[in-house]
Amino acid sequence: MRYVLFVCNHNAGRSQMAQAFFEQLAPADVEAESAGSDPAREIWPTVVEAMREVGIDIAGRRPRKLLPEMQLHADWAVTMGCGDACPYVPTMVEAWDIEDPAGRPIEEVREIRDTIAQHVGELVDTKLDAIRSDRTAHQLRLAQLLPALAREFEGRRSDAEIRACADAVLARYDDAPVRTHIVTLALRQTRECLRQEHCDALASA
Repeated sequence: MRYVLFVCNHNAGRSQMAQAFFEQLAPADVEAESAGSDPAREIWPTVVEAMREVGIDIAGRRPRKLLPEMQLHADWAVTMGCGDACPYVPTMVEAWDIEDPAGRPIEEVREIRDTIAQHVGELVDTKLDAIRSDRTAHQLRLAQLLPALAREFEGRRSDAEIRACADAVLARYDDAPVRTHIVTLALRQTRECLRQEHCDALASA
């Protein structure tokens, strides 16, 4: 399973529309989430109306705050026209320059909706192979693991052995449907393996 994260300021318009279109168009092995750095209390009513016009009901969804766990969860991220207000998302990132529909009349929201639908269609048509194969999220988790492991096994294991073991252990979780605790689990398993005379993960690396 791979995850695409759509991010805007309020998660009440652009990113919600993008998530909904992606869910409609993408295959089952690539899922979408959306979030905002400063989430609104509800999705903008004109956005709900514009999406309902194309047969997609997002009235029951609620804006979500972007959390570090979401960023680690994502294999690919799309930020949407929020400039300096967009948070840093530490994975492979695309930036779409799309106007905020907040406070816009329905005619303009329809244009924004159609622009987002076009961008999402292009993403699905041209980027799925890259999303499936991108290892940015894996490398970020690896970078989290290595400092503590290097301190603990200094003088007992080489840096190359530590990295190879952690890399092999993390690879077991690359397709995990829930990734919240991956770093904790991988750290524990890597420590256990490196403490052994013959590390199974190194043997398979």
